[in-house]
Amino acid sequence: MDWGTELWDQFEVLERHTQWGLDLLDRYVKFVKERTEVEQTYAKQLRSLVKKYLPKRPAKDDPESKFSQQQSFLQILQEVNDFAGQRELVAENLSVHVCLELTKYSQEMKQERKMHFQEGRRAQQQLENGFKQLENSKRKFERDCREAEKAAQTAERLDQDINATKADVEKAKQQAHLRSHMAEESKNEYAAQLQRFNRDQAHFYFSQMPQIFDKLQDMDERRTSRLGAGYGLLSEAELQVVPIIAKCLEGMKVASDAVDAKNDSQVLIELHKSGFARPGDVEFEDFSQPMNRVPSDSSLGTPSDGRPELRGPGRSRAKRWPFGKKNKMVVNEDFSHLPPEQQRKRLQQQLEERNRELQKEVDQREALKKMKDVYEKTPQMGDPASLEPRITETLSNIERLKLEVQKYEGWLAEAESRVLSNRGDSLSRHAQPPDPPVSAPPDDSNNSSQDNKESSEGPPSEEGQDTPIYTEFDEDFEEEPVSPIGHCVAIYHFEGSSEGTISMEEGEDLSLMEEDKGDGWTRVRRKQGGEGYVPTSYLRVTLN
Repeated sequence: MDWGTELWDQFEVLERHTQWGLDLLDRYVKFVKERTEVEQTYAKQLRSLVKKYLPKRPAKDDPESKFSQQQSFLQILQEVNDFAGQRELVAENLSVHVCLELTKYSQEMKQERKMHFQEGRRAQQQLENGFKQLENSKRKFERDCREAEKAAQTAERLDQDINATKADVEKAKQQAHLRSHMAEESKNEYAAQLQRFNRDQAHFYFSQMPQIFDKLQDMDERRTSRLGAGYGLLSEAELQVVPIIAKCLEGMKVASDAVDAKNDSQVLIELHKSGFARPGDVEFEDFSQPMNRVPSDSSLGTPSDGRPELRGPGRSRAKRWPFGKKNKMVVNEDFSHLPPEQQRKRLQQQLEERNRELQKEVDQREALKKMKDVYEKTPQMGDPASLEPRITETLSNIERLKLEVQKYEGWLAEAESRVLSNRGDSLSRHAQPPDPPVSAPPDDSNNSSQDNKESSEGPPSEEGQDTPIYTEFDEDFEEEPVSPIGHCVAIYHFEGSSEGTISMEEGEDLSLMEEDKGDGWTRVRRKQGGEGYVPTSYLRVTLN
């Protein structure tokens, strides 16, 4: 069924319907455009929200970034930001594939529709003109017939009138004959015009207009199909981002599962552990008897070993540091303004950073020397003398970094000695098991170059040489034997060359005496006797 056959007389209806179809297409384009604006606004607001809640400081400078709950929150913010990006992608796809393309297609449809209806109106105008000509020839034929009949009646009346002259009768007969001839010509012209109009009318209703209507039908069906495809693009734009959005949601779920309360508690300990010994009991001072009263060595302001607290200048011995307000600290290069444990960690960080810089400079020096050798062997590649300033600068940096490494090693040895001393005092007062060592013993395999070995393995200071950092813990092990809490197997060979450590062979079974406290060392006992610390990464541990 087609419009040309079934709707041959519904020109105005087709005109209204095709116009309505184009209006619907334009309405859908407008809807998608506003939907795109909604998506863009939504994405923009999400990005602004994420930016608002992102931390202002870099992660490396933000202690809170070490907590799993903060890391999970940052991960959620990142996933929300990625989700916003997918909303922007939806908006872009809708704008390009729906708004722009359908707008262009609508303009083409409007031009095609205008052309078809102009053609139909021209055909209608031609048919109307033919009908007007037919009506004119019909009226002329009718008028000529009346005139001929009237002239014939006049001639007949004069012919019968005895008073009429022969000339009048002859003239009337001639007039009647002329009118009859004109009526005959009008008849022939009317008949020809009628035949022509019927032919044109048949062509109009059975050929010309059906073709135009069929073209309009084809145009409207193509528009309808394209609009339906446009409806589908709305869902396709969403379906394209569903996998990525699903990954974003999955990432949020993973972030929520990654929150570890125990780990965060341990992180808090590592961040703020002071390393001070616990204060001893406050002794009773009897004011009822006249006597020389001296401050107790076990007061909160002074550690039990009689040494003043190493908390920076200006500390009063009566200051109860666990409960008092913190004074504004003076930042020292050796971090002596920090509690012992925090000082040790900061010094370790600085030492590792200096060692990395030193290794970088050593590698750069080696590269420059090789380049210089190449230039000397192949002068056309470059001038060896041009590398001398850079080599000299690198050597200067190496010497400077070596001195800094030695300086930090000395400070670190002192800090470790103080930490172990505080721990020993606390253990002797409270009879608690010893903590693991807080400093890794030197290991030749960790140094990647001879220059780094020379700078990191050398004796840091006389104080560090005279005070073994594990001596007090060895004594504690002898005084407080502990039952094994598990067993472990050595994955690698380890040579315990520093005091407080113990050697082990690859594959050796060991008793686990104390777990790693976060410093990378675990206390074990060998079957043949002997107890000490070994690297945690060298073990495969099984708890009881």
